[in-house]
Amino acid sequence: MARAPMCVAAAAALYIGAVGVTPPAWAHVHASSDTATRGAMALVTFEVPNESDRGAATTALTVLLPDVASARTEAMPGWTAKLDRDASAGTVRSVTWTAAPNGGIGVDQFALFRIAVKLPDADTVSFPATQTYADGSVVKWDQPPLPGGGEPEHPAPMLSLSAGPANHHHHSGMPTAHAGTGTSGDTIARILGGAALAVAAIGMVLVLIRRRT
Repeated sequence: MARAPMCVAAAAALYIGAVGVTPPAWAHVHASSDTATRGAMALVTFEVPNESDRGAATTALTVLLPDVASARTEAMPGWTAKLDRDASAGTVRSVTWTAAPNGGIGVDQFALFRIAVKLPDADTVSFPATQTYADGSVVKWDQPPLPGGGEPEHPAPMLSLSAGPANHHHHSGMPTAHAGTGTSGDTIARILGGAALAVAAIGMVLVLIRRRT
């Protein structure tokens, strides 16, 4: 009879462990798109969290573009957007969003900045970003992936581009290093949760067998 409580306890511990295996929240600027196709127009969204440890609001965001031929920003209340164009080359080099006075992204908040842009004909595209805070501090999100695929402290937002309109993918870094990390974490949690239920079921079977014998 003592084995049943032990099985149940083991199942509970395993389940708690499964719940604990969850992907970390996005903690940096990252890019995503449902239409990231090589050489085509796409709506790219930049998710920007406030990471200030001094309570300062994010008041500006600059994103470097890969000298795209066409770009348009989405109207965003409380923010103005400016495109840096190279008239001689006919390309757009960057976009800067600036918050209205006393505005910006507050502590424990994030904002979504969208831009319609023609993507280059490449496998991946990088969007180095600069985040400016009300207290004058600046964080540059411009570091490439580490050797072996690891993520640096301040990764540049990136997109993997598909060859056709049927496929899409988003960074990370997240989440995607982060999109991949989130999916892997969910899968592990489900597997461990299933294993926990299986252990609990075995324990109950053992109890019934011992009672009948």
